[in-house]
Amino acid sequence: MMPSVPQLLIVLAIVVLIFGAKRLKNLGGDLGGAVKGFKEAVKEEGEDAKAQLEDAVDNADAKADMNEAVQKDSEKT
Repeated sequence: MMPSVPQLLIVLAIVVLIFGAKRLKNLGGDLGGAVKGFKEAVKEEGEDAKAQLEDAVDNADAKADMNEAVQKDSEKT
């Protein structure tokens, strides 16, 4: 069950009283920085994985071409 707007405002007021507005602002900034860093890391990892996949496909194509050439040479002899 979803809390109502007045309930959320009461909880927010209690949190502000306990932690203080300045500390919550710092916490929000830290949380935002962490989310930004996480997104960047995920993007980098995705790019690395894509590059590795492209390399694997290129290597597989080169091996297939090499096997094909070897088969043609063995058929000639």
